[in-house]
Amino acid sequence: MDKFALTKLSYGMYAIGTKDAQNRFCGCIANSLMQITAEPATVALSINHDNYTNQCIKDTKEFSVCVLGEKTNPLIIGTFGFRSAKDIDKFANVNHKTAGDLPVCTDSCAYLLCKLISTTETSTHTIFIASVEDCEILSDDTPMTYAYYHNIIKGNSPKSAPTYITQS
Repeated sequence: MDKFALTKLSYGMYAIGTKDAQNRFCGCIANSLMQITAEPATVALSINHDNYTNQCIKDTKEFSVCVLGEKTNPLIIGTFGFRSAKDIDKFANVNHKTAGDLPVCTDSCAYLLCKLISTTETSTHTIFIASVEDCEILSDDTPMTYAYYHNIIKGNSPKSAPTYITQS
């Protein structure tokens, strides 16, 4: 089986934001997000069990999704994708605002504010089903795809990414 066939699926790049038990902003990078319905607006998001943001979403039952663009500073991906919010304040050096009490990276195309409806557990990831409570377009930048991230920016995937494939 050639698992690299899975890389032909379409993915976006998203900065997820929420809060932890100490009410600190935290978040991570996600590439597995999809719209389930338009009416009511509902999305599904996949986050690794080992990711600090996973438990924070379960605790707060809300999260923001920022659609990253091709012009988004790649340091956002590095900060949110390869470091833990347990150890650093990921929003300290990132332009952001608060929307609906959640952090939103302003260097993005758009954002969604989401309320948790339900979860489904897989062996490695939680799938969060959420209603979109609010959303806004922030720029006319082209949304970044996972293919763009790999082929143009030359970015890598951490082992906790749902799309990580071991190189043979």
